[in-house]
Amino acid sequence: MEHATPTTLAQATLPGANRALLLATFAFAACFSVWTLYAVMGIALQQQLALSATEYGILLAAPILTGALLRVPLGILADRVSSRRLWLYQMLAVIPALLLLPLVNSYSGYLWLGLWFGISGVSFTFGVRYVSVWFASSRQGRALGLFGVGNAGVAINFVLVPLAVTYFGWQWVGPLYAAGMLLITLLFALLSPAEPAQAYTTVAPLSLRTLVTDARIWRFSLYYYFVFGSFLALLLWLPQYYMQAYAMNAQQAMAFTLFFVATSSMVRALGGWFADRYGGRAVNWSVFWVCLVCLFFLSYPPTTLIVHGLEKDVQLEIGLNVWWFTLLIFIIGVAQGFGRASVYKVIHDYYPHHMGSAGGFVAAVGALGGCTLPVLFGVAQDVLGIVTGCFMILYGVLALCMITMFFANQAAQYRQKLAQARTENFLRDEDQPL
Repeated sequence: MEHATPTTLAQATLPGANRALLLATFAFAACFSVWTLYAVMGIALQQQLALSATEYGILLAAPILTGALLRVPLGILADRVSSRRLWLYQMLAVIPALLLLPLVNSYSGYLWLGLWFGISGVSFTFGVRYVSVWFASSRQGRALGLFGVGNAGVAINFVLVPLAVTYFGWQWVGPLYAAGMLLITLLFALLSPAEPAQAYTTVAPLSLRTLVTDARIWRFSLYYYFVFGSFLALLLWLPQYYMQAYAMNAQQAMAFTLFFVATSSMVRALGGWFADRYGGRAVNWSVFWVCLVCLFFLSYPPTTLIVHGLEKDVQLEIGLNVWWFTLLIFIIGVAQGFGRASVYKVIHDYYPHHMGSAGGFVAAVGALGGCTLPVLFGVAQDVLGIVTGCFMILYGVLALCMITMFFANQAAQYRQKLAQARTENFLRDEDQPL
């Protein structure tokens, strides 16, 4: 296994850390709910606009794309200036888009507006940079895991949007969310503590060129592409999947998806504790194996086999009922929650002073999973005509992650043994006499 270089961060958690973490988590939850608003609205929009599976995937991906692309430059900026201040500007910038939502009635309009309020996805990068400066290295896994519970903000959508539609109508969803975002912004501005001054003056920030040429960053990004990108893609895609595969109505599909989202988000804090105790890399490897087994069964499409017997044909039905499917999805969600926390624990081990730039780059690639995977899900369904095509794609992504991690660990172990051998004089230089 690779070993991280010891950090130079203070080993004591700073005063005000818990207040900063609490307010950052609430702000992240609010921003995440806006970022994933189409997860709930998309079902109604698909029916209203008569969208194909591919068009539906593109609609879901629009907000995710903006949030993903902006995470890199704004993450680098967050290493230079106050991430708290940048976060406040971001929350204010998304409010006009929410106010314009009732005025849109075309597919292209929803795409453009989705790109606008998709900037709320940058909140994770700002939050990671903001939270990480308050806590000692030994508590980073738990702190970032608790902050990541803000992923449960999408659960707000599955509860509030149906209530808003029932009592006020669709035209009030955007304005109500805008009012909520304004309230959260004011609370964060008034109550959250400012970062300590030394947080932005100790180490020079990483450049984009350094990030792009760092192979380790790309490996971490690939891992996060699965543990976060596929989580994001599934929470967007599952409502439609339940309706297609199990003939559920929209309310039932959203309830099952809410269960997946809530459990996966809440266990992220526990995943951070495990990463602190057992190591982020060990947790990642365990997560991948659990998900691989579950995806193997989920990928198999409903199948009818006819066995020609001696006297009669025997028909076998192979498929998962809704309860077995939900159990496997639940296990994957829990594993992904552990994985999202452990990946950022590993990132902090290697880049403790660059959680804005390094963490932002990894978060950007992970968010691109939430952007590209729904589109691939839709293409697979339109081309193959198989409802489980989305899980076949996830199985392939996970296999690539595991192969990459295996060879990276093998290379790290080889370098470690070689260095140890040289230290103990087991290897001689070629020109050294015997």
